[in-house]
Order: sequence, then structure tokens, then C-alpha cells
Amino acid sequence: MPSLTHAQAPFRVYYVVFLTLVLPIALAVGDDSILRVGIARADITPNVKGKAPVWIAGYGQNRRATGVHDPLYATALVLGDGQRQMALVSVDLVGLQYPDVQRIRKKLVGFDYVLVSSTHNHEGPDVIGIWGRSPVQSGVDPDYVDSVVDKACQSVRQARQNMRPVTASYGVARVPADWLRDTRKPIVRDDALRVIVFRDPDSHEPAGLLVQYSCHPESLASRNTEITADFPAATIDTIQKNLGCPVAYFSGAVGGLMTHPKKFTDSEGSELRDGSFEYATAYGQAIASVAEQAAAGARPVKMTPLRVASMEIAIPLANPLYAAARLVGVLKREMIAYTGDWRDVSATADVDAEKIALKTEVACLALGQVMLAAIPGEIYPELVYGRYQEPADPAADFPESPLEPTVMDSMHSEYPLIVGLANDEIGYIIPRRQWDQLPPYAYGREGGQYGEVNSCGPDVAPILMEAFRGVTQLLRDGLPGRR
Repeated sequence: MPSLTHAQAPFRVYYVVFLTLVLPIALAVGDDSILRVGIARADITPNVKGKAPVWIAGYGQNRRATGVHDPLYATALVLGDGQRQMALVSVDLVGLQYPDVQRIRKKLVGFDYVLVSSTHNHEGPDVIGIWGRSPVQSGVDPDYVDSVVDKACQSVRQARQNMRPVTASYGVARVPADWLRDTRKPIVRDDALRVIVFRDPDSHEPAGLLVQYSCHPESLASRNTEITADFPAATIDTIQKNLGCPVAYFSGAVGGLMTHPKKFTDSEGSELRDGSFEYATAYGQAIASVAEQAAAGARPVKMTPLRVASMEIAIPLANPLYAAARLVGVLKREMIAYTGDWRDVSATADVDAEKIALKTEVACLALGQVMLAAIPGEIYPELVYGRYQEPADPAADFPESPLEPTVMDSMHSEYPLIVGLANDEIGYIIPRRQWDQLPPYAYGREGGQYGEVNSCGPDVAPILMEAFRGVTQLLRDGLPGRR
């Protein structure tokens, strides 16, 4: 049997210097002072009774929303250290794209960094384009996306008004093994549920909670036609009721595919199958219990000063389905030319389809002792923890590819947070050694596993992980940068 091992990838000093002088990087350093935090949310539920149909994201085309089960929100958590302010926003959507995140940032004044992440909700409206009435019709309502941009800004501004001095503590709990599935070999789960508890410094009562968990919000499955935030809605509602404080929920490493079990036993012993609201509620409440366990065991942590390093990079678009969707107007996102250098994001977009790229962003936030990885897509847990299959299956397409540097090895943090779909949704981020699109197929299969069809290409992971290592090195070295 192959074993799992950590990647070893030494960092080159001249590479950091090149990043600092040439690439678009931002680095902000704040003074060590009192942490202030505010949380607020704004309703982003679409109008399913309006003239324009609302197409639900995920599982295929022509799934039109017929009602609303529970609202969708943009939830903002704003942090300040007396010198710097940052906003972390979570939206109950399948994946808000980088151009829309840039629009949000332009509308917000006085922030050193704004991160906008999506929970990857498969029961909300299509905001990418590929889940419309048919494969050649976009499912995006531009007016709705405009409203999401405005409401996200509204949530940030309200959270800033709600800011108050707090103390912080960091906690981790593990979900039981049968509560989380990895549907693609090799089986590597991210079962860590992480929380940051913010408390009033005088009363010590909870003032807010950040929750980070790695599981696809898709427990309602493909037949549901009611808008819902899926199981995180029950998780958030339960925690807010039990702890009496607002909650900001972020999805982590959901690639792989990290998802819920097909069957789940609720607190009364009843076995439920996915695809029902009863299941979503029971699973969400169970995840809330793990979050409360993590909060109960949380240890004090220092969360000032606030610093960030970010970098724009080019991700080559090698997926022929995505390229075709762009040509027929389903994917309306503007592309750039890919020059062969992922550091080059300045080329024009008027190029042959085989040479186009998405401009996206990778970032790392140093919130005092807490390190937050901002990954623009659905990253596989192997790339977070280095639990790679070793040796790789020889039937994979690139079994001899070098192992990518991992998120944890790059951050070197005792207090990590992993935020997936951060500032963008670029699809699955698959270790190159696991890429398996051509026969013969790994594990003796007659066909490839699910994953490649929703990835930009086999070079995404090497590019993104090298870029992430670069921004974390900047934070460690305290080097100045520029956007």
C-alpha cells in the first residue's frame, strides 16, 4: 500500500526578492494594540417570484428556484488593531468571482484588506454562469450580482459600526469520522473544525464567533428547488441561540470532495437521508455542537497586529469545457493572455482560447498569532496538510510530478485558519500527481474520478501553492510590498 508523506520544498531567497520588486503584492503592518471586532450581516436572498428566473447552482442545468426555505446572507467580520482595519466577508453562494470581489473592494473606503469568501452553497443562485436553463445559456442575473455587491458592502459598513474591544481565543475540535466523506481517492479528510471566540473583556461574555469547517453545503442535493443556505444555516442559528452572539461561517478545504454522509442519525436516533431539510437541520445542528465544543476548549490567542500579503496570479485555462462555455457566452468573465509565466497578469485578453488565463489572487493574513490562508478555489486537503499518496498511482497522468509545498508548511502556524473560495472560485485545486484524465486510470478504474471536469487544469496546484509560499515568506520576512 502507498503511504502518505509531507512534501519537502525548500524556498529560494532570490524568489522572494523577485516577488517583492516585480509582482503585485500588498503588505500592511499594524501596531500592536487592542483588538476591536464587529460582525453584521445583510440579506442577499434572491427574489424567486420576480420576472427573471433564479437558476440554482450545482448538479446541472435547468433547476429553477420555486421558493425560499431560509434566507441567504452576506456576513462580515471586521477587525481593527488601532492602525489597520480588515474585513472578512462570507456569502452563502456557490462562488463569487474575483471581478465582483474587486468591485466590492472599490466601494469600501478605509480598509487595508477585504476578503470575500463563498460557502460554496449548491442551493443558492448561479453567480458563475454554468447552471442556467441549458448548457449554452448563462444562469447569472447581473442585477442580482450587483445587489450582492451592494449588500456585501452594507454588511461590512454595519460591522464596522458594531466594532467593540474584545479578547480572542482559538479552538479546534474534530468531527467524528462518519460525519465527513472524501469521495475521491486517496481518502484524505479535513476533519478539523476551527473557531475563534471573541469575548467582552469585562464580562467575558461571547461577542462573536468565527467558524471554519471543510464540507460542501450540498446536503439538499439535486432535487431541491427552494433557496437555502443548506446545513450552515442550522449551524449558525444553533450557535447564535446557544451562545447568544453573532456567527461568521467560512468554508475551508472542500476539494477532494469533502462532503456529508449519505445517511445521518439525528440527536433523537432517527436515521435521515440527504436531500431533505430534516437532514440539513440535523447535520447543521450536529456541526454546531462540534463548534461549541471547540469554543469551550479555546485557548487565549493574540490577534494583533494585523498584516496581510497578497498576490495576483495568472491561472491558465486548460479545461476545454470552460473554454467552450466562455466562447458561447455562458462564462462572461474577462480573461487575460497566458504568457507561460503565472506571475504575468498584465497581458491583453484578445488571444487564442488555448492561451487564456484567469487573473486571481492568493493571500495570507497574519492576525497576530493567527495565520489565515486565503485560497481562491476548492483546495484538496492533501495540499493543506501534505498527506500525499507516496508513491503516486502509476496510472495517473503525472505520477512523477514534484510534490507541491503545502499550506501548513508555508504558514508554520500553531493557530491556522483555512478559507477556501477566498476572493474567487477557480474550481478544484488538485495535486498534480493525482491528475487523472487520460487512460489508463488510477486505482484500476475504468474511467477517471470526479474532479478534473471542474478544474482549470493540472498546473493550478503547482502555481497556486508556489505563490502561497511566496506571500507567507513575505509575512515572515516583514518585507515591504506594493499592489
